[in-house]
Amino acid sequence: MRDSYDYVVVGAGSAGCAIAARLAAGSADRIALIEAGGADDHPAIKIPIAFPTLFSGENDWDYRTTPQPGLADRVVRCPRGRVLGGSSSINANVWTRGHQADFDGWSAAGWSYEDVEPYFRRAERRSGDNASGIYGVDGPLHVEDVRGESEATEAFLQACSELGLPEAKDVNAPDSTGYARMPTAQRRGERWSSADGYLRSLAHPNLDVLIKLRTLKISLADGRATGVEVLGHDGHRRTITARREVIISAGAINTPHLLMLSGIGPADHLAEHGVDCVIPLPGVGNGLQDHIFTPLIMHCPRPVTLASAGEAAALEAYEEDRRGPLTSNVAEAAYFTASSQDLPGPDLEISFLPCAFVDHGIDPPPEHALTIAVVLLQPESRGHVRLRSAVPLDSPEIDPGYLSDPAGADFRRLAGGLRIARRMFGTAALAPYTDESWYPDLDLDDPASVERHIRHRSDTVYHPVGTCRMGTDDSSVVDPELRVHGVSGLRVIDASVMPRITRGHTHAPTVMVAERAADLLRGA
Repeated sequence: MRDSYDYVVVGAGSAGCAIAARLAAGSADRIALIEAGGADDHPAIKIPIAFPTLFSGENDWDYRTTPQPGLADRVVRCPRGRVLGGSSSINANVWTRGHQADFDGWSAAGWSYEDVEPYFRRAERRSGDNASGIYGVDGPLHVEDVRGESEATEAFLQACSELGLPEAKDVNAPDSTGYARMPTAQRRGERWSSADGYLRSLAHPNLDVLIKLRTLKISLADGRATGVEVLGHDGHRRTITARREVIISAGAINTPHLLMLSGIGPADHLAEHGVDCVIPLPGVGNGLQDHIFTPLIMHCPRPVTLASAGEAAALEAYEEDRRGPLTSNVAEAAYFTASSQDLPGPDLEISFLPCAFVDHGIDPPPEHALTIAVVLLQPESRGHVRLRSAVPLDSPEIDPGYLSDPAGADFRRLAGGLRIARRMFGTAALAPYTDESWYPDLDLDDPASVERHIRHRSDTVYHPVGTCRMGTDDSSVVDPELRVHGVSGLRVIDASVMPRITRGHTHAPTVMVAERAADLLRGA
């Protein structure tokens, strides 16, 4: 096993797999891709609907937040992939780029929609209907429609039409406003992760994928990153050096944690834990943003939901032709809308799940039910990631600050979204599929009851971003080329660099960041 490479990439997730593969392609450079987890060979990884069974297991960092005052002081589960493919191996397979306004909002950093759109196309290999021409068709990541859609999903789309809501051209069009089915990161009914697309589909003789290596610290000398210190599963420590650059792609939780353990971050906070501050960067760990959702669930009188996924017929359909409910990504369709006409794009996603999605789906209820989830796409609330201690193996402190915005806009938008969900369940299209409420204590006409529901039942959509924000101001962490301020030979390439969270699920934009970063590195 080598101890020296041209580039060392930490984290084999959505971004890490992409940047490592692109750096290796057509180059004589030696690349090391370091992953704390193991191989992505758990059988549940390939089965789209099975992602909740991966939570808390060996493929999940299994983090928890601090108690959240905005959510009735609850501690919230924070799954993060600890396996080849990272969170793209344990997520819900959704492929949404976001809205044009997201990236035009990043334009101050040189990442406008016009700048980034080609990199989405570079990543995509769209199968099925691509009549719009929106998608790329020869990239490494397969994008396709769900092959086992519930009939109730079509009823949801009809309900949206019945209410006179606009139909989206495609959720990945520049303007994603409207209702549509959700494209998925799948290939012929199976999950297609970044590891599948970038590590297996392309040949890289100069890329070494090193699994079960925990990165403890970035090695720094004279203001330059020279490599990383790692711990093997056998307890052996070693240093892997980087002749050109170290790239941290460990995600919005682990990337700031690793920077702070290495002495890069808020000086006062590092001093509290006895960590020598080598590079004072107050923005490290700040600006944490995440999507949360509030569910509205109704019992379903027809056996057409994902509660049938455990039946013999469902398994037979999957084994024979990769069809049926086991191919569902759970979030099969959605309506993207703005809560105010003054907004440049949607700030709510009204997502349809043909099941009772409770407690992250870990123990799915056997009853047939439907969930309409109100997702807050543009939260005003901000949180942070901090050291819990100076011990590298200790988990970071994660405080997303859910519903903490002083003006209360986030709460009001969720409450408004519940009113939309209520109208959807009241349509003639969904009437044959709905029965009594899942929540006997919820009175949607009582503001106090609605508030209890939002604060006690809202949960994460697993999209943390923004903790190493790109920019040129004093509170940013990386510059527009993703170089860490004040350090040579060190970049961050993952969701933590996003200045603001996107109006959609974050796997696709994270891959885009890595695709564009590859060109930035080639230019360097």
